[in-house]
Formats: sequence, C-alpha cells, structure tokens
Amino acid sequence: MPVIAIFDVGKTNKKLLLFDAAYRVVLEEQTQFEEIPDDDGFHGDDLDRLTAWLRDGLDAVLADERFELRAVNCTAYGASLVYLDAEGQPMAPLYNYLKPFPEALRQQFFHHYGPVEEFCVQTASPDLGMLNSGLQLYWLKHTKPDVYQRVEHALHLPQYCSFVFTGKPVAEITSIGCHTALWDFGQQKYHRWVFDEGLYAFGQMGLPSFVTIFRRGFEVGVGIHDSSAALVPYLLAFGEAPFLLLSTGTWCITLNPFSTAVLSTADLRQDCLSYLTFRGDPVRASRLFAGNEHERRVNVLAEYFSVPTDFYKNVVYDAACVCTLRQRFRQAVPETAGLGSLRDSAFAERVLNE
Repeated sequence: MPVIAIFDVGKTNKKLLLFDAAYRVVLEEQTQFEEIPDDDGFHGDDLDRLTAWLRDGLDAVLADERFELRAVNCTAYGASLVYLDAEGQPMAPLYNYLKPFPEALRQQFFHHYGPVEEFCVQTASPDLGMLNSGLQLYWLKHTKPDVYQRVEHALHLPQYCSFVFTGKPVAEITSIGCHTALWDFGQQKYHRWVFDEGLYAFGQMGLPSFVTIFRRGFEVGVGIHDSSAALVPYLLAFGEAPFLLLSTGTWCITLNPFSTAVLSTADLRQDCLSYLTFRGDPVRASRLFAGNEHERRVNVLAEYFSVPTDFYKNVVYDAACVCTLRQRFRQAVPETAGLGSLRDSAFAERVLNE
C-alpha cells in the first residue's frame, strides 16, 4: 500500500501517522517523553530521545512490508532551535521556550534595535523573550560564547526533524515567520538585526514549505511549523473563501489568513501576532496558553487527590457542586484576571482544600 508518513512533534505528544492515497489514516502511533534538565537546570524536551524516535519510526515503516513509503514530512512546535556543529551533530540542549530571558540582555537588545514597540510591529510579534526564537541565538551568543562559536547551523525544530532524515540543513519560511523576531514583515526579509549580529547560522532566505528532498526512493519535506501546517488543507480546499481556523493544543490559536490589516501596538499588547502560510503570506493570529494551563491544572488535581492524571475524564458533572463553588469563588473574567502571554489563571491561586 503506498503511504506518506507524517511525524507530528508536539510539546506534549509526539505522533507518527501514515496516510494512504485517499489521505485516510492507516496507522497512528503516539508517545510522550519525560523532559530533562538542560545545562542550566531548566527542563525541556530530550533531543537525543526525539532523534532516536524519529529514526526508529522511519526504519519501522520502511521495514513493514504492508507499506510502500512514497514521502515523509514533519510538523513541529515552534520557538525551538537545534544547534549543529560543522559535522552536523547537535551540540547543545533543545532549550525550552519557557526558559526565562535575562532582563539585562533584553534591555541590551532593544537599546540597539528598539524601540520595543516599533521592533514588535516590524516583526509582527509581541516581546516574548525565548518565545521569540531568534533571540535564543542572540542569548547563546552573549551568554555562552564558547558554545556559540561552534554553531554552524541553527535549525528550527521542524527543519531539524527533516534534517534527521536527509542530512541537509535548510531554513523554511513558516518557521522563520512564527513569532521569531527574525522576519521583517514589511520588508519581507530577515530583519536587519540578524545581519548586524552576524547570525549566519540561520541560513539563507527561507524555502517554501512545499520543497522536497529526494532520498532512498522517497521524498522528504523540509518540515513546517505546526500552526501553519494546520492551515494547509483548508487553504487548498476553500480557495479564496474566507474562514477562521481555531487550532487547539498546548496553545489555542485563532488564525485568520485573509486579514490584510497591519498589527497595531494595541493588537500586540493583547498577544496578537502574525504567522506565515506555506506560500509565505501573512496570517493574523491570536493565542491563548490554554492547553498548557489545562495540563498544569490536571497535574495539580491528580497530585492532590492521589489519582491518575486521566482520572478527570471519568468524573461526572455535578451541577449542584459547580453552583456551590461559583457562589464561594468569584469567576475570573478577562477584565479582572489580567491579560498577558504567559500569566497564570486565577485557578493557580486556589487552595484545593478550602
């Protein structure tokens, strides 16, 4: 059976899916990895384990006589870089985008390349620290110069996943355009600060997402950022008919690929931003860190009640209990809870035995 393989690398779940010629899923496997500490003690994805999982998954598909592999591609979360040395070997941890960005370094950056609001409008992203993945290489350059000097290529995670299969390092447009602080949306090219800092490890201008590399009888895509990947089937199916796409996961994201309005400073303060489609067109978006919040609260509840983390799925809704809780605790609303890209919800302040 001819199939295409998709490796979907999420922050929480890692999936391998096989599709037949009619785009029906004929195989699906899912796994989760324990995070490990980086060289500063901050936990993030285990790059060695991820790499082994990618290779083992491909080998298993190639060895399965039921399937004739025609193509492979990878989608992965953004704001994450893999650093390769001159031999093409990873030479630093996969740093977590939630890792704090030093305030002194932030001030240094915007002293040279600000003002902050002007820079954010140019790059169509709020000021997000490590979530602006371009600043991760800036951080590496200025805080770990010995490591930085050995960096030959800085690949976004989707492109690293492709690199595992091809050995060819590339830059790709959707990864460059996802709140990286790298892309000047008005000029449609890398922002000047990338050249001023000499960050050539990011490579040349990003390739379109539909470029493929031929290997061992099948094609390998160059990888695509997960939010931009979610748009692809709808853009192809609906053509010019306008729509909004709500994408849920660690981040819950609303995507509007038909808005031509330039993001204002007020939009950016509300955590609106722009992505790029697989064709390189801008996509207006807003985000909520709801999936991460859900996972954190599930873990808190499971630990408090000494139950498995999936126990909540079998809890029956109790209207009387919910009514009582609403009378005892004021329900948080956006006007009172405060807004911000990563602020805790009001639930974080709850004492569960009250």
